[in-house]
Order: sequence, then C-alpha cells, then structure tokens
Amino acid sequence: MEGKYTLNKLPLNTDAVVISVECKENLINRIFDFGIIENSVIRPVFRSPFGDPTAYLIKNSVVALRENDSKDIIVTPIK
Repeated sequence: MEGKYTLNKLPLNTDAVVISVECKENLINRIFDFGIIENSVIRPVFRSPFGDPTAYLIKNSVVALRENDSKDIIVTPIK
C-alpha cells in the first residue's frame, strides 16, 4: 500500500503520515486543534456501523471525523 490517499479512504488500523490539510477555512482550525497537522501520524481505528463518522488515533487521543471532513486530508501510509 503506497502512494497518497485521502484520509477517508485509508483502511482501518493503517498508520499514515499527514501530507497536507486542504479543509475549508471554517474547519481547518478545528482540524489543527485535534493535532492533525503536516507530518503527524494518524490511524483510523473504528468506523461507526453506518460508516460515518470514523474514529482516528492521533497523538494518543481518539477523535471522530465525518467522511465529508476527512476527505480533504491527504495522507501517505507508513510501511
């Protein structure tokens, strides 16, 4: 698994490095407050039964993001 993915397409329990955050102005500060910044490591750990939202492990914290919000975060998986 190589290349770039949007965060919402990353398989569960796959560590990845954040390449860029391309969210809208009204959301980007919230994303940064969660610790989702360039070069941070993130892992999807759980998807709700209906697939949205997804819980992500970031800097020893778990945060939930909707698919609509996570599609604007570009990541690359860690081998």
